[in-house]
Amino acid sequence: MSDTTTQNTPAAGPGSTAPGTAGTRRALPLRRPAAGSLLLIVFVAVLAVLPFYLEEFWLRTGFAVFGAAIGAIGLNILVGTTGQLSLGHAFFLAVGGISYCWLSGESNDSGSHPYVGLGLPPLVGMVLAVGISGLAGLVFSPIGARLKGLYLGIASLGLVFVGIHVFNSISEVSGGHNGRVVPDFSLFGFTFDDTDPDLYVLNVEFEKFERLWYLGLVLAVGCYLFARAALNGRPGRALRAVRDSEIAASVNGVNVTAYRARAFLLSSMYAGLSGVLFALSIGSVAPESFAIEISVQYLAMIVLGGLGSVGGACAGAAFVTALPYVLRQYAESIPGLSEPGTGGVSYSEAARYAYGAAVILVIVFWPSGLAGITRGLKAAASRRASRQAPT
Repeated sequence: MSDTTTQNTPAAGPGSTAPGTAGTRRALPLRRPAAGSLLLIVFVAVLAVLPFYLEEFWLRTGFAVFGAAIGAIGLNILVGTTGQLSLGHAFFLAVGGISYCWLSGESNDSGSHPYVGLGLPPLVGMVLAVGISGLAGLVFSPIGARLKGLYLGIASLGLVFVGIHVFNSISEVSGGHNGRVVPDFSLFGFTFDDTDPDLYVLNVEFEKFERLWYLGLVLAVGCYLFARAALNGRPGRALRAVRDSEIAASVNGVNVTAYRARAFLLSSMYAGLSGVLFALSIGSVAPESFAIEISVQYLAMIVLGGLGSVGGACAGAAFVTALPYVLRQYAESIPGLSEPGTGGVSYSEAARYAYGAAVILVIVFWPSGLAGITRGLKAAASRRASRQAPT
């Protein structure tokens, strides 16, 4: 009979290696970036190169699109994600744009103009204008918490008419019916204007709208990424739960009132920043610049792009904002268009007809908007690839 001995193998400690691994560790596989992230990076890179090749008209149009995209994202958070109808988006744009002019405008010490300003640095004025717009949305949020659907839409619509009257009454701040000039934006001494300083990049002169293009691009991309991160996380799930069923959201521990207030706060801050960029794009603002038509245009943007979609809101903003610019630029080459006041169809009327018809077509045939069409194409391509793949 042979003796059998049992040997106990000691457990591997933190600094030791398991038998048979020869001191090597298995490397974790690298996670490939999503196709959407790669597409976004390529798209932003293309936009960053375009100022070297585009004319001033397209730069001006692109900057207006960047500002409108920020406002459309904010409205989509409120309407598309949270389910709160708002027709008062133009009011919050007005708060942002006029507040920026007042905060960063020159004071009236010399008596050269009738309005007043605090003379703050433009960056500080922009940040404070966004904060004031958010505060205005937060003040209105208790009313929004008590109202729903059409009643909330009518109440928010009242903000636009009240805002125009109030801003016209304080003409020293807003400029009244004549409006006031928008202060040029500057950042740490660098002015986003034609000069001061003269700037050449790769033998291309960067004037006002080349510089504003990059300002709008950075702000739009930042707002897009922040909104995507917020809506894909816990806040976005809570807001969608509030939209689908407030009772079910409350049962699952969602503070409905608090999240609706946060939605108004975030949406109005986005609108305030959009109002600042809108003011910078046109050079002068008046209270009538933010009429009810602006609110309707922003609703058309998010309906065309797709309710609840951040990328869809940007696409809808590009269509609705750029169309009047393009029609005005090429009005002489388009049959049937004429200058405003000549009796024919002007470019602004043609733009309204175009995106009005587009809204009707989207509601009837593609209720989920451009984002839904994109998702459908991706799903069809995925099904086609799965059928062609070998079993």
